[in-house]
Amino acid sequence: MRRFYFRLLFGRFLASGAWALRRGTTFILDTKQLFFSELIRMRRLLFLAGALGLTQLAAAQTAPAPGFTALPGSTTEYKLFRRDAAGQYAPKKFDPATDAPYTSRAGQVLLVNLQYRTDRDSLLMDSRQRQPGPVPVGLPPTAPRHGSIEEAMGLLVPGDSAIFRFNADTAFTQMRQPVPPFVRSGGNALRLIIVPKELVTMEQMQARQQAMMAEQQKMMAEQQRQAKAREAAQLPKDNAAIVAYLAQNKMTANAKKTPGGTWYVITKRGTGPLPAVGKLVKVRYRGTVLATGKEFDASDKHGTAPFEFTLGQGQVIQGWDQGIAVLPVGSKATLLIPSPLAYGSRGAGADIPADAPLRFDVELVEAAGAAKPAVPAKKAATTGKKPTTPVKKKAPVKK
Repeated sequence: MRRFYFRLLFGRFLASGAWALRRGTTFILDTKQLFFSELIRMRRLLFLAGALGLTQLAAAQTAPAPGFTALPGSTTEYKLFRRDAAGQYAPKKFDPATDAPYTSRAGQVLLVNLQYRTDRDSLLMDSRQRQPGPVPVGLPPTAPRHGSIEEAMGLLVPGDSAIFRFNADTAFTQMRQPVPPFVRSGGNALRLIIVPKELVTMEQMQARQQAMMAEQQKMMAEQQRQAKAREAAQLPKDNAAIVAYLAQNKMTANAKKTPGGTWYVITKRGTGPLPAVGKLVKVRYRGTVLATGKEFDASDKHGTAPFEFTLGQGQVIQGWDQGIAVLPVGSKATLLIPSPLAYGSRGAGADIPADAPLRFDVELVEAAGAAKPAVPAKKAATTGKKPTTPVKKKAPVKK
């Protein structure tokens, strides 16, 4: 529960602006790595320090906790460790007067790893568990207020490791949230651990994004090529299986094939028109695996109403879009669909294996814009009596 809570808090924290980029600058986290999405003119500085009061989150304390130091001109507490030339970490105090000037890093992007912990060091959130790459932090284009969190963030350089400590009561009051019990019992303070990994310019991030998008497009094109090659190799096998099935079940004489490759046998031709592409159709169906006859789905399993979809819009498998389109309204038919026009090499759950041709017994009940099939009138028996007017039945009311 506490991990989930801080995943939500982390997302809100990033969106607020302190550890995320300024409004108008967006970074997208890919499943494999971080890439830059778009650059828009920067219109304002980080505002979380003002909106949430993070520069004063520790205001309730009169003295820093043991081992911590207050930021110059602020009550926010920190610990800073900087790696020396030998690669060893040593404690260091922030000193804006001697550290590299902020102007040398203003407007750039600092990539960092983040952790939230309680004051008793229980882990609440780790950014590395949420995404493989560091979190991007946009540094304001002008020097932030002295003693602010933004200034402290701007003083960090790759190779540093810093811990910031905030009073929980003040922090959650500013965020208009009650302090969670596990935070209060964990010392009633939050610790934010920041490890800067890299400092890059906006142009460098944009170049990375462009390279990533090009690589993704290349990968997608290759995947599509491989998928088409698999389908081309599988299709003759499926067609052979369908032809054999038709012969075995004495359906060959009435079997037809759509231009797209779906086989169909009309067992009862309806009297209505053909359905129009882009229109809503209503279909009753029963689906089975061609090789085994095992039923994997049926419209009756989902109630009495037929299944509805818009024809020709890719809302269903290709075999359905092709097969239903050739049936006059009111028809009953059997669709025999090769796997590339069904669920292909991935299958569908445990019931539909990979590369499985399917059989669907369907009835096209209705199509939007088409007149319902006419029902032949029964011939009245001659009795010599005047026919009575039938009583109109009241439609059932859904309860």
